[in-house]
Amino acid sequence: MWYVYILECTDKTLYTGITNDIKRRLVEHNEGNKGARYTRARRPVKLVYYKKFKSRSRALQEECRIKKISRHEKLKIIAK
Repeated sequence: MWYVYILECTDKTLYTGITNDIKRRLVEHNEGNKGARYTRARRPVKLVYYKKFKSRSRALQEECRIKKISRHEKLKIIAK
C-alpha cells in the first residue's frame, strides 16, 4: 500500500507527501534528519489526513493534485 498524507506543522502550514509506511514517515518528519527540509524547521508536525492507494503511481498523481490546490481546498479534504 501507498499513502498520500497531509501534515500540519506548528506554524499551521500544511505539508503533503507520499510513503509506503506512514508511521515510519511521521517519525522521520518529527525526529532526526530524514524528514523533509520544510518540516524540519516546523516541528512537531501532526498527521491530519491520509488516503491509501494500491500503486505508487496513483499515489504520486494524487499528491501532485493536492499540492496544486489552495489551502482552503486542502482544509476541505481534511475536514471530510
